[in-house]
Amino acid sequence: MNDIRKLAGQTVIYGFGTVVPRFLNYALLTPFYTYILGRGQYGIVTELYAWMVLALVILTYGMETTYFRFAGKKAPADIVYGTSVVSLFTTSSLFIIAVSLFIRPVSGFLGYGEHPEYIRMFAWIVAIDAFSAIPFAWLRNNNRAVTFSILKIINVAVTMVTVFFFLKAAPALAGKGSTWIYKIYNPDFQVGYVFVANLAGSAFTLLCLLPFMMKIKPVFDKKLFSKMLAYSWPLLVGGLAGSLNEVLDKILLRRLIGGAEGLATVGLYGAGYKVGVLMSIFIQMYRFAAEPFFFEKAGSKDAKETYAVTMKYFVITGLILFLGINLYIEALQIIIGPVFRESLIVVPIVSMGYLLLGIFINQSIWYKVDDKTIYGAWITIIGAVVTVIVNVVFVPMYGYIAAAWAHIACYLTMVMVSYAVGQKYYPIKYETGRIIMYITLAIGLVVASRQLSTGHRILNIALDTMLLMVFFAVAEIKDRFFSLLFNRGK
Repeated sequence: MNDIRKLAGQTVIYGFGTVVPRFLNYALLTPFYTYILGRGQYGIVTELYAWMVLALVILTYGMETTYFRFAGKKAPADIVYGTSVVSLFTTSSLFIIAVSLFIRPVSGFLGYGEHPEYIRMFAWIVAIDAFSAIPFAWLRNNNRAVTFSILKIINVAVTMVTVFFFLKAAPALAGKGSTWIYKIYNPDFQVGYVFVANLAGSAFTLLCLLPFMMKIKPVFDKKLFSKMLAYSWPLLVGGLAGSLNEVLDKILLRRLIGGAEGLATVGLYGAGYKVGVLMSIFIQMYRFAAEPFFFEKAGSKDAKETYAVTMKYFVITGLILFLGINLYIEALQIIIGPVFRESLIVVPIVSMGYLLLGIFINQSIWYKVDDKTIYGAWITIIGAVVTVIVNVVFVPMYGYIAAAWAHIACYLTMVMVSYAVGQKYYPIKYETGRIIMYITLAIGLVVASRQLSTGHRILNIALDTMLLMVFFAVAEIKDRFFSLLFNRGK
């Protein structure tokens, strides 16, 4: 149980680097964008950030996980670090050059032929973030969680200050007759300032990372690099397929619906999706802590038992967050502007989809520690195929609600396939029955909340709190969940 507490503690620390920036994003930037920008404009932001996720996976090509696997285990940590840094610097630089040379056709392909400047900034943001991945991984691998978190917070802080200046302060100054502001501000560039702010945050973070990067001489080992690529390319394929599962709906919606209506639908869906993605904050902070923890634990005798217990408590914790999001959705709706709130119907679907993704992340340890990453690639490819089929077949009939259900279909398929194959090569005795019971209970409580909802907000909050207490009680009675977390004497 000490291992579980250790993982929980690391998750909380990494949470400061994940939750705090994401919280600032949701509590400040998301309302800011959805109150100022229209559906079409927010659709631009949503779609280009979806493309950005895919590009970032390609430009990091699994090197982050590969670094954890090789550093100090299959080669000296400093040589692994140097080889990784040189590799990512080279590919990131080539990416910027390629986009710059072919900016017109690339912009046209993405549907932004009239705004190539968006794509230029897009390329720089992705390249900088990809190159920064290994220094951030070095901080995680060396238990520098606090520094990691501070730098992540700085990134968002710089982004926020920049975007607030250009979308709020600058227009106010222009409205008061300050002509000097037009030297740095263009009212017609409104959406573009979202990307300007992101670029400023990424560039400033890279400057902050330089002292850590310069501590180790960037030695490039060709033989080691070949071995690292052999390990990482299935992670690239799997990561790309996994990212497609996450963002393909935002890309396809515009093309399946078409025209300005398609872009507006992307904006509408993207706003509702943002609320559901609150679950992904927990998943991400957990992954940052869990990945090095799982690798460290892999060689111990009780590793499989630890993985099984970790899975159960992860599901319980995730379901508490799932209930918190969906039982108190009336309070959370202020995150997005009034014109976007009809899309809140996707929140329970999206948040449950992310919980299933978290379950898959826990399961994925079987092929990572056993060097069978090719299986991870195939499983996520299967998930991507499911995503494409559900979106293409059902979005034209049911709209963006089908795009949300595609996440459930995708991640549930991945969980089932991973479980079936994993039990053959690296059997772990998960408490499957109890996990299914908890998930069913949580879904039932959300359904009950919707059915018992009244016109009185205070009464609804009281009722939802009682439903949440039911889940707490079951978790404590069945698994002494809170005793494990807070009673260190046992």
